[in-house]
Amino acid sequence: MIRTLEELSMNAWPSLQTLLYGGWVLRFANGYTRRANSIQPIYPSTRGLEEKISACEEMYREKNLRVIFRMTRAVFPENLDEILEQKGYQPEAPTSVQVLDLRGAEPPTNRDVLMRDSLTDEWVEDYCRLNAIAEQHRATMTQMLESIAPARCFISLLEQNRVVALGLGVADSGFVGLYDLITAEEFRNRGFGTQLVLNLLEWGARNGAHHSYLQVMLDNAPALHLYSKLGFEEVYQYWYRVKK
Repeated sequence: MIRTLEELSMNAWPSLQTLLYGGWVLRFANGYTRRANSIQPIYPSTRGLEEKISACEEMYREKNLRVIFRMTRAVFPENLDEILEQKGYQPEAPTSVQVLDLRGAEPPTNRDVLMRDSLTDEWVEDYCRLNAIAEQHRATMTQMLESIAPARCFISLLEQNRVVALGLGVADSGFVGLYDLITAEEFRNRGFGTQLVLNLLEWGARNGAHHSYLQVMLDNAPALHLYSKLGFEEVYQYWYRVKK
């Protein structure tokens, strides 16, 4: 399950460049987001570990990127986390990966939403506004979102014709992944986040999904509470190891 969801996550949030190296997936995206600029050591290989680490460090530094490993309990080799710690890599951003069986999922009660299967300038504008995305990352972010290959849903939830929440759903291999869900600060704690999720789950079911998954940082108490209330359950955690 860990490898399946990690692969789905890479499909749903593509980097600009991907390199397979000795069983590791190296992703590069001009430094925009850790997950798109990290090494995912999810497959076994016979290449020497010290050689691989050194080569990865060189490749990322040549691109002026931090050297970041995305870690789970299913990495190869199994003791990689301990080895990276000994080499001075620090942990960052512990995150819970959670799954929901869509059978019996409740329907949304607020259907005042816009759903698009392709990226629009309006969605990008609203996303950058609500997330305070730096202008320097906008072109990279747009290129990444336009590169998503599986079925996708760029959703906006409205209140009196104003976008108050939005997010991304990606349907792939029987799962719908939920990404970058956000509600405008002044509209939080009013149920808009719940309705956004329920609309995406319904869209996912229409597009062949029988389960949903999402990723939520462990320090995001409001989001953890929301997803628990909707029935999501943790399957595993991931974290990053970063060379400062």
